[in-house]
Amino acid sequence: MSLGPLMIGLCGPALTGEERRRLLHPGVGGVILFRRNFRDVSQLIELVAEIRSLRTPPLIVACDHEGGRVQRFTEGFTSLPAAARLGRLRRCDPAAARDAAERLGWLLAAELRGIGVDLSLGPVVDVNYGVSGVIGDRALADTPEGVTELAASLVRGMHRAGMAAVAKHFPGHGGVQADSHAASPSDPRDYQDLLATDLQPFRRLILNGIEAVMTAHVIYPGEDQWPASLSSFWIGTVLRRRLAFPGAVISDDLSMAGAAVAGDLRARVSRALAAGNDLVIIGNEGRAVDALLDEHGRGADPAAALRRARLHGRPAVPLGRLQRERRWREARALAARLAGGSPEGDGCL
Repeated sequence: MSLGPLMIGLCGPALTGEERRRLLHPGVGGVILFRRNFRDVSQLIELVAEIRSLRTPPLIVACDHEGGRVQRFTEGFTSLPAAARLGRLRRCDPAAARDAAERLGWLLAAELRGIGVDLSLGPVVDVNYGVSGVIGDRALADTPEGVTELAASLVRGMHRAGMAAVAKHFPGHGGVQADSHAASPSDPRDYQDLLATDLQPFRRLILNGIEAVMTAHVIYPGEDQWPASLSSFWIGTVLRRRLAFPGAVISDDLSMAGAAVAGDLRARVSRALAAGNDLVIIGNEGRAVDALLDEHGRGADPAAALRRARLHGRPAVPLGRLQRERRWREARALAARLAGGSPEGDGCL
């Protein structure tokens, strides 16, 4: 059974019978895990193993595990610093920042791969212009050059650990104040403005072979009436043709208010897939997903299904064994030093 286009959420730390049946439907291609799905490491290992055992090929298991204020799994995992710490380090020692980014990318991915999780939905490659609260310290730097440099290093580390990477939020969420979780942000900049700034990290990562890009629920009215996540202009014309991106396109969560301009959940999913997303996230809708399954479980695009399948993680060292390795201890110590710096400081180690 090939992987379908829907990535859905679960209600708690264990699968219910209803959820097992839902995950067996060909319309589903993956599961996104949240804090509500995590109790402890042993429970999470069992949950991920059960999800993966349901299908062949297995469903893609993903989460948002960036570090700082966005880290779904806590006890038993390294507490990762916010991405902005790397940007502060870069101001005084660019080489040390690149090295730290690669080591932290490896650490993040190695721990998740060690329990069977395929994807951390990152890195964030938005530029921090100081206006977006929802991005803020999730951004690596306040210039396109800084973001590009550090994101490339993070991705190298993730790849070393056997994890694909997802650059987000295309074509850039850092220039708007509104939070797309709760509103519909609008950015007045046009394609040429973005090409010189926010699109630069995406271009570099695409040239380096990044596997996936996540689209933003941000409207750029100078180019299209639809948010980028629902826009054939941004996905088809810009991402696929102008930037020649061959990998998987993933929508941000369609449960978010930023996608509501398309209508109800069915309309959002249909619009997102028609615009060119290969995988759409529906993280918090529960049984409402059932009404969509048959509609999107037949006649799958073989090319899109192949792009989804390439998001599976490669074989990795189990977490318990990983935590006995010197490289893990050293990377964990680095994470603690970066996370422990003063928020007002320059981040130098």
